[in-house]
Amino acid sequence: MSTPASPLTHFDAQGQAHMVDVGAKAATHRVAVATGRIEMQPETLALIESGTAKKGDVLGIARIAGIMAAKRTSDLIPLCHPLALTRVAIEFESCGASGHGITGISCVATVETVGPTGVEMEALTAVQVALLTIYDMCKALDRGMVISDVKVREKRGGKSGHFVMSAHAGS
Repeated sequence: MSTPASPLTHFDAQGQAHMVDVGAKAATHRVAVATGRIEMQPETLALIESGTAKKGDVLGIARIAGIMAAKRTSDLIPLCHPLALTRVAIEFESCGASGHGITGISCVATVETVGPTGVEMEALTAVQVALLTIYDMCKALDRGMVISDVKVREKRGGKSGHFVMSAHAGS
């Protein structure tokens, strides 16, 4: 096995993309938490909160979509390993304009596994797809919604240890 020429593990010494060999890595409990938000008009948020959107329970469907997305991450991201996930939790929180000047919904995805590689990509994928589902279900009312601030907030397990995003590294 050749040593990579850079810290980017998905490239070999010749710069060719490859799937990282995790066969020799220990199976450990791994957790990743990702967050993101979708900004929208106050009327759109009110419709979602009332549960009267034409397409149904927006947040319930978005939660299921996020869970499904986490489970299918390796089908979407070419060099991700298929993982046996032990837990996927999707939480939403509404924020009205009076709070932070932003009207919208924040999403938190927590993904866990016991295995040789982390679940950051699964958590990020879950957040993105959950927020995209909200957009899809509400776009007839509000095409100006904006998805933003998707990031890994925390990661535990594995050789690299515990990571927590610092408060100044994004909001």
